[in-house]
Amino acid sequence: MPQPPVYFISTEEVEGYHPANHVGTLNRRLIGPETVGSRHLEVIHGTIEKGKGALPHAHPGIEQVCYVLEGRAIAEVGGQRKELGPGDCCFFPPDEMHVFTVVSEEPARILVIYSPPYEESPERVVRPA
Repeated sequence: MPQPPVYFISTEEVEGYHPANHVGTLNRRLIGPETVGSRHLEVIHGTIEKGKGALPHAHPGIEQVCYVLEGRAIAEVGGQRKELGPGDCCFFPPDEMHVFTVVSEEPARILVIYSPPYEESPERVVRPA
């Protein structure tokens, strides 16, 4: 008998991983093709240590949103730079180089949304030359 689809995910149920081109970051892929079968978006819960985060990079053809749950971070994209706190979010357009760095004493907890799913595919990230 086939298993019914899964639609509810808890952060504790998902194994963490350290994403490429990031330092001091532990991600948990909550919503994605492998967890709930989503095809057009991916939702990740990230915990990032003080002074750490995403090094400069871009995602070809992928939109990204970062929503700050806890802590403070500086986001940089398209010549703009802003410090974000709980309840703030930022948008990284496809193909646009961006940086995300935690500046609070405590780790930052971030909800990250990708469309289409990024899935940590090496061909879906571009680093500066």
